[in-house]
Amino acid sequence: MHVLCQCRLAGKAGAARGRTPTPTPKNGAGGSGSGTAGAGVTNGAQATTTGGGGGVVVVTAAAAAATTSSGGGAAAAARSTLHANTTILKTVSVFLASGKRNSSNQSKAAAAALQNKRQQRQRKMDELSGKINPKLLDNLRKKTRFTKDELDALCRIYRKLVSNCQYAAKTLASSSSSAAIAKPHAAVEGIDRIVFRELLHSTFDIVTEEILMERIFCSWDKAHEGLPLRLEGWLIGLSTFLRGTPAERAAFCFRVYDLNTDGFITKDEMFTLLRNCLIKQPQDEDPDEGVKDLVEIVLKKFDLDKDGKVSMDDFMGTVAAEPLLIEAFGQCLPTDSAVVSFFSTLQV
Repeated sequence: MHVLCQCRLAGKAGAARGRTPTPTPKNGAGGSGSGTAGAGVTNGAQATTTGGGGGVVVVTAAAAAATTSSGGGAAAAARSTLHANTTILKTVSVFLASGKRNSSNQSKAAAAALQNKRQQRQRKMDELSGKINPKLLDNLRKKTRFTKDELDALCRIYRKLVSNCQYAAKTLASSSSSAAIAKPHAAVEGIDRIVFRELLHSTFDIVTEEILMERIFCSWDKAHEGLPLRLEGWLIGLSTFLRGTPAERAAFCFRVYDLNTDGFITKDEMFTLLRNCLIKQPQDEDPDEGVKDLVEIVLKKFDLDKDGKVSMDDFMGTVAAEPLLIEAFGQCLPTDSAVVSFFSTLQV
């Protein structure tokens, strides 16, 4: 028992001797260590802490800064990713909205095209049947000098003329030699050259050269020159032909005489138009000399600005001063008696 107590006391004393207390630094040798530590703190920004087990943990400012920098970089990356995702969502939204607008515009355009096609089909059916819808009738009354009853009668005449054209086209197509000629005009409905020339000759007493007949046809509807006459072009041209003002009829005659449609009546065109006006005498050695002399006389009369050719202004000014010169280069207007006779046949 006594021996056991001594052993325990000896163990405690040994444990006490084995634990060395932490020395307190002095101004001497300890100061040198402190100065070294201070230098370390100044240069390396070190911080020392004592652990619970007596160990020392050193944390440098660089490591702390690295930790802070790592955390800040992660936050910046997260913000950048969020911004990119937001931009992508906005782009997708704009794309989808644009697609909807384009789809809506395409649908509207398709609907408008379909409506226009239906209106054209209905207009064509009205033309062939001789009917005029109210809107077109009001428009034509504004553009022409015809009454409503006269327009209805002229539409019936148009229908008959178109039927004659279709019959003539079928007749030409039935012959193998003329089929190639008839095919290009088969797709275009309206009053063609053949029926138009017959109408001028038989109804309005227009007896003139072939070249003038062709020019009258081409000048009738200046918006569709040379094509078969449709209902609106037929009526507007007929209004000028029959009831146009002096200025309108003079402008129509100038378009007829301007053979190459360049805006001027040149000497060559005058020669072509006037060469058949003179009666050729057998004893004349050079019959064209008389035509050339006539061209010079007419040119001096019409060429107001003295540039060697007749412009629209020259022609209009000369005709305004002397109305009888309106058909100086050939007949292209109906006589007054022919106009009266034509309206009497309308039975309106």
